[in-house]
Amino acid sequence: MLEPGFDLAQRVHRRRNPLNGEWVLVSPHRNQRPWQGQVEASAAPALPSYDPDCYLCPGNTRAGGVRNPHYADTFVFDNDFAALRLQTPPGEYLQGPLLQARSESGVCRVLCFSPRHDLSLAQLPLAQLRAVIDTWAQQSDELGANPAIGAVQIFENRGAVMGASNPHPHGQIWANSTVPPLLAVEVATQREFLAEHGACLLCTYLADEERIGTRLVCGNEEFVALVPFWATWPFETLVLPRRHLGSISALNSGGRDALGAVLQALTSRYDRLFGVPFPYTMGWHQEPTDALMHESFHLHAHFYPPLLRSATVKKFMVGYEMLAGPQRDITPETAAEQLRRS
Repeated sequence: MLEPGFDLAQRVHRRRNPLNGEWVLVSPHRNQRPWQGQVEASAAPALPSYDPDCYLCPGNTRAGGVRNPHYADTFVFDNDFAALRLQTPPGEYLQGPLLQARSESGVCRVLCFSPRHDLSLAQLPLAQLRAVIDTWAQQSDELGANPAIGAVQIFENRGAVMGASNPHPHGQIWANSTVPPLLAVEVATQREFLAEHGACLLCTYLADEERIGTRLVCGNEEFVALVPFWATWPFETLVLPRRHLGSISALNSGGRDALGAVLQALTSRYDRLFGVPFPYTMGWHQEPTDALMHESFHLHAHFYPPLLRSATVKKFMVGYEMLAGPQRDITPETAAEQLRRS
């Protein structure tokens, strides 16, 4: 029920995230507070199109002496320092009801988006973006076909502030033997929503957002980018297909082209917002590749960027966020408006 006079832009309130059940504290008035905390560097050095010291550029040598091919498109290789190993033997450690550990196996790969060292998703030509999307789909199918794999996680960390170890445009693809916990929660919430309401959670949510309109950022006939109602990070966004699909590989050719256009439009807006290469963590949530049916799952991508007020002020998840729960100052509606104008 909508309470008369409940102003989301003025009142301190909580918003529920239906994908994970968490509540986000929103404190709009705090966006006016003075800031004397840490600031980030506002300008990034110009990058060359090829860096002889970059271990991701074509023809260069990686750790351990492996030399990259002179690739002209995307390039995928097994991570030289993989967090998961497919040959990990099964095992279990149990010491009473509280101390438990189990073996986890899997595969970790690196995906170079382009041979160019100086391009980002925002700057890639649409044909090159399409090649990235096709590679995401191909890798998801290849890894997911292995019965030892339960889920495939595609992600990108952009910028040193997000932990990226190399500025060359690249992302990662991790495939776990089990379904990772954050994905497992979203699988459960979407399944429960379908059972209770007879409809897809994210299809229903997207219809609400398009009817209201205030949190939409950009879109086309196939995809929409928006600031979710429950966003935690200042300029967090969600990318959703308009059709109910469970994986990137389920996209047809037109859908993949449309996805490339929305990714380019969104990441370009990020870069223009504060006039800098915008740091973020981006990742796709797809249906698990285990033997279960996941007809309720709706493909989507999360963008989690940390910048708050400008190119130099970053949101920190500390204090209350680490001890109580997520909190934000700028409202999702204001963030969406700023991104639309960028």
